[in-house]
Amino acid sequence: MMNTLSVAEAIRHRRTVRHYLPEPLQPSQLSELLALAVQAPTSWNLQDRSIVVIDTAEGRQGLVWATGGQPQPQEAPVVLVFVAEPESWREDHSDVYDQARRNGAWNEEFIAMFSAASQAFQQDLQARGLLREYAVKDAMIAATYVMLAATEMGLATSPMNGWDEAKVKKIIGIDDRDDLAIALLVSIGHPAEERRHPGRRPMERTIFHHQHGTPWNTTAQG
Repeated sequence: MMNTLSVAEAIRHRRTVRHYLPEPLQPSQLSELLALAVQAPTSWNLQDRSIVVIDTAEGRQGLVWATGGQPQPQEAPVVLVFVAEPESWREDHSDVYDQARRNGAWNEEFIAMFSAASQAFQQDLQARGLLREYAVKDAMIAATYVMLAATEMGLATSPMNGWDEAKVKKIIGIDDRDDLAIALLVSIGHPAEERRHPGRRPMERTIFHHQHGTPWNTTAQG
């Protein structure tokens, strides 16, 4: 029986792995990872991100092309493409509200307030040119959930940059969709290498108290 990791252990054990064994994922593993991904937080519960599963040799070879020959799509059995949907706030979200009603999470008064406030917030983002940024944030949070869940399962992942957005969009069939954006690619598989933790800077260098530049002194906290 596989030992499972706590969330804290998964955070500490996760490493970015670029090389993978030629071993497929179990369908149940992939299904669970995707189910956990959609549980990630999303601004205003718009769920303005989607995931394209690439698990065929042809699709992965296309991503090799789109990523400039990186090894992850060549070797990993699955690559997830996280798509940001900056314009999804304009769509009908009655299904979201219906589900919240059934779950007893939101009442009618809250839904009316929430819907109006959400629209006003998105209109403000549009005016400031921030719609894409907010949708990408939501997609990145979902990608992080996948990476930690995969680590808990004993799998390896790599969050991938260095891709050509136009090429990735072509591979997943949205090259004509200016309303969509590529947020991140994540390869998933069984590791063919062991990556050691390179370390992180001390907290005093990166964690501040009240104001940026004022160190967080952990020994001074009660």
